[in-house]
Amino acid sequence: MIKRIGQLPSSVWLIGLISLLNDAASEMIYPLVPLYLASVLMAGPKALGMIEGVAEATSSLVKLLSGVLVDRTGRSKPLVVLGYALAGFSRPLLSFTSSWYGVLGLRFADRLGKGFRSSPRDALLAASVDAGQRGLAFGFHRAMDNAGAVVGPLMAALLLKTGFDYRQIFQLALVPALLCFTLSLLLREKPAQIREKSPELQGDPVASLPSSFKRYLLALGVFTLGNSSNMFLLVRARELGLADSNVPLLWGMVSLVAMLFSTPFSALSDHYGRKRLIVLGWLAYALFYLALGLLSPGSPVMLYSLFAFYGLFLAATEGVEKALVADLAPPELRGTAYGWFYLVSGGLLLPASVLFGWLYSAWGAAPAFGFSSTCALLAGILLQSWVGLKTR
Repeated sequence: MIKRIGQLPSSVWLIGLISLLNDAASEMIYPLVPLYLASVLMAGPKALGMIEGVAEATSSLVKLLSGVLVDRTGRSKPLVVLGYALAGFSRPLLSFTSSWYGVLGLRFADRLGKGFRSSPRDALLAASVDAGQRGLAFGFHRAMDNAGAVVGPLMAALLLKTGFDYRQIFQLALVPALLCFTLSLLLREKPAQIREKSPELQGDPVASLPSSFKRYLLALGVFTLGNSSNMFLLVRARELGLADSNVPLLWGMVSLVAMLFSTPFSALSDHYGRKRLIVLGWLAYALFYLALGLLSPGSPVMLYSLFAFYGLFLAATEGVEKALVADLAPPELRGTAYGWFYLVSGGLLLPASVLFGWLYSAWGAAPAFGFSSTCALLAGILLQSWVGLKTR
């Protein structure tokens, strides 16, 4: 495994390093946002659901647009650089907000940057390796991404312990953001990666996508309807008695587990099939949400064990889901396919988060988490029985 990772192209390593730095900046802030909203801005779960839902839904629309632009122009780098710059330089401005509307605006800018970069970055990554290495490459990328997600919360927890307040930590996120932006300027697209403009886009690009890919999107949509913002997990952990200073550590542990297992789990899909890994991951998600919704306060060992299990779910699905997109979509429509993938997985986050926030506020944790568990179970059954995948 180590030898195979070492043989990955330099472009894959650079993209991974950029993602590590970007996530270090992002995840230094991410677990603090619900705490900042609740304790400083006095906003509850409904506001959190609206903020995350609007931000992610808008991001998903931009991911589709950027994916189409990649296929029209054949270039990925300009959109990748723009995306990292917009996200990185908007996060520190959270320190100047005085209401949840300001948080909404800056989370919108952050996710807008993610929208510009995600589809072009994944198309560039897919073009950097052959089909037999896609699982490994996307798994390695997710491992580097999650490494940043370990560093970020640890930095946040350390800063909280030493007396820094939320606003000061938001400002310090500028340092890794600057490093990330600088490295993104070093990205190079080889001539083979600068593709001709796709003739398919002169017609209907959706109609040109394979039916197996469309069915995959439908199954993904059912899963996403129950996949609300991860911030609700942190709200639930705090509700179960976790101290504020330990919230970043808990989320850092999730990222650590995902980092350790993303590459080997995703590499397994190169040999044993993407679909099998995704179905198992969605079933794990269903079990996690069901257990977390029923968990009683005063069970710290069980709480940490459940979040570690959630890290295994992330490791088994994040890279594999993206590798499957590259398997199913023709190269000339790969950017568009990633755009649709992100539109479905992110666009439904708005109704998913709003619905989850309403269920949580009106009926409590058990019905909200139970609904998400049911959606994941149905999606797994649908993917297994209805989506016939002829590729890996």
